[in-house]
Amino acid sequence: MKRALWALALLAGCSAPAPETAKGLRDTKALIGATSRYDAARFKGAWVVRDSFGDGVAQVALVETTKGPAFQLCAQTGCPDGGTLWLAQQQGQGRYALSLADGTTRALWVLWVDEGFRTAVVGNPAGDFGWILDRSATGGADRIAAAREILDFNGYDTGQLGMPR
Repeated sequence: MKRALWALALLAGCSAPAPETAKGLRDTKALIGATSRYDAARFKGAWVVRDSFGDGVAQVALVETTKGPAFQLCAQTGCPDGGTLWLAQQQGQGRYALSLADGTTRALWVLWVDEGFRTAVVGNPAGDFGWILDRSATGGADRIAAAREILDFNGYDTGQLGMPR
């Protein structure tokens, strides 16, 4: 079974060796892959962070700016300050290189999204963050449980997740 999953990930072109990470949120020897179901038009809009590894982000949105696509990461629901705007350059199916004006960079990969684009999992190969996103602040317990399984499958230590919201 593991060999079949590994071969499928390679064929999809989504697997990558992960660099080491000091935070220890994921096993960097585990393969990680962006979802082939990703569709930027359906992903666009506001998402609520339903569970995370404690990085303080409460809301995520894929938005269009005059400089192109960007992810808006907000520390508070509703983003009264507008949130932090990370310019996004698509690197492949569901994979983005994010950057700030000060030169700070981070990768963001969409690891999974349900067929209705109501729940998603994002993270990156370094494993320095991982979020379970949902279009709603409550409900969808079955999708949230599936999202936790996706994080586990991609090598994340789900025991370090915060309390589901």
